[in-house]
Amino acid sequence: MAETRLKSSQLSASDRHWAEVAADAVQAQFPDEKLYTCAAGISPSGVVHFGNLRDVMTSYAVFQTLKARGLPTKFLFSWDDYDRFRKVPEGIDAFFGEHIGKPLSAVPDPHGTCASYAERYEREFMESMEECGIHMEYVFQSREYQSGRYDDEIVRCMERREEIAKILLSFMSDKGKEMKGINEKEYIASYYPIAVYSRFSGKDTVKITGYDGGSIIRYRCKESGKEEEVDLREERIAKLAWKVDWPMRWNEEGVVFEPGGHDHASPGGSYDTSFDLARTIFGRKGPVFIGYEFIGLRGIGGKMSGSKGKVMSPAQLLRLFEPSLLTWLYLRRHPGQKFELAFDSETLRQYAEFDRDVAGYASLPAPAQTSVSLSCGGDPASEQTQAIPFRLAASLGQIVQWDEERLQDVLGRMELQYSPQSIRARLPRARHWIEEYNPEQAIRLLPGVNAAYAEAMSADAKAQISALRQELLAHPGLSLQELEALTYRIPKDESRDDAENRKCQRAFFADAYNLLIGKDTGPRLGTFLAVIDREQVLALLDVG
Repeated sequence: MAETRLKSSQLSASDRHWAEVAADAVQAQFPDEKLYTCAAGISPSGVVHFGNLRDVMTSYAVFQTLKARGLPTKFLFSWDDYDRFRKVPEGIDAFFGEHIGKPLSAVPDPHGTCASYAERYEREFMESMEECGIHMEYVFQSREYQSGRYDDEIVRCMERREEIAKILLSFMSDKGKEMKGINEKEYIASYYPIAVYSRFSGKDTVKITGYDGGSIIRYRCKESGKEEEVDLREERIAKLAWKVDWPMRWNEEGVVFEPGGHDHASPGGSYDTSFDLARTIFGRKGPVFIGYEFIGLRGIGGKMSGSKGKVMSPAQLLRLFEPSLLTWLYLRRHPGQKFELAFDSETLRQYAEFDRDVAGYASLPAPAQTSVSLSCGGDPASEQTQAIPFRLAASLGQIVQWDEERLQDVLGRMELQYSPQSIRARLPRARHWIEEYNPEQAIRLLPGVNAAYAEAMSADAKAQISALRQELLAHPGLSLQELEALTYRIPKDESRDDAENRKCQRAFFADAYNLLIGKDTGPRLGTFLAVIDREQVLALLDVG
């Protein structure tokens, strides 16, 4: 099994991207595969969140790498919507508790606009993946089970139920068995590898009371008290238990690669158990596997913790991170490494680092190049290499009230050229970053003179601000470049050295910002003065 489970040490090669290492392992384990299927899957039991997204991104990187090698490939995504509804999430009416135990696909949509509870979360996630440019073949397990596709596999597992029970027991520790009160002989004798959805209640609260050794079972519905005998080939009301279902689908779909979360990756966990079952029961080698680590969020404070059960969905992430950047953040580190998605000032750095790698793509080391090409859909296009810096979009965007045309005008006057696509993509995201997560970064002109600050200013400082005001009053048509030159010239003294002049200029800028917006720092002062209301500026700079 060791050669199919890739460790962090194997993925940390300095000269190759981790997806290349994984693709090598896939080809080594499955050299003659007719179709290389990479898989991911999620149970739509609630909002598909940023942690689940790592499942998709990991498999996507390996899929794209195999595809680039000219191999026949498929990217499969399994919606495990035949799983049971386990609990009512926060924000959903408590009466939905009456549906606990039903398949997720059979639970109604709480808002009444989708066909089912499951579809509500499936639809949002699939739309987000389309926005990211990630195209997958979706398989809905409720349809697959109810179509009869898995009939033979279910019967096979029922016939070999005792063998499966022994394998499951072999992965349990003595302490674990003791804590669960498991008697091995009783466990083997009573074990069935299926959950049954009662035809009386629609729920899986049943007890199997008889089995003919083939496809016929007898069960009692605990909710209604009724009992019946059914042929599992005719009544599709059974679902394989998770650790049996997973290897069954590996075999059915021909999966060669699938990642899993930290819980599945632990020694003796789901992957190890399912790998053994794949070989022993289904006669197929388990796929190459990478266990991925958790992802953190920073800069959201109470916004995420204020309501238990509130999570960050891909749709929410895409309101802040453009698709290529979001993909890059997931792929630049191997799945065994933790990382954080930032919503504070670190967001600026993440955008800047991405832009740096895109612009310098040709000279990047091979692993970094691969991260960029996987994220950008190949070598970066010219519009990607000429993107407006996110920091600039955030600062100038506020000044022009987030108006794209006015921003283009200001950039032109600054003799800066950025791709229109990047401006269109980043301007609304910069606005969302400030308004939703960083309101303290908002730039707003004060409603009146900052009298307290003006009173504390030195006579020299007041004189400099008054000189600026006089120039603005006397020359209303100054260009942006002339304003920039003016703001640097006023506090400059030729008798001082450069270092001292820079210190004085910073102090002058701080005075101007405090009088205009009540902060020590702000956008480039000349640019700011060029685009904000001149009458307001003159009023705010009137320090007497």
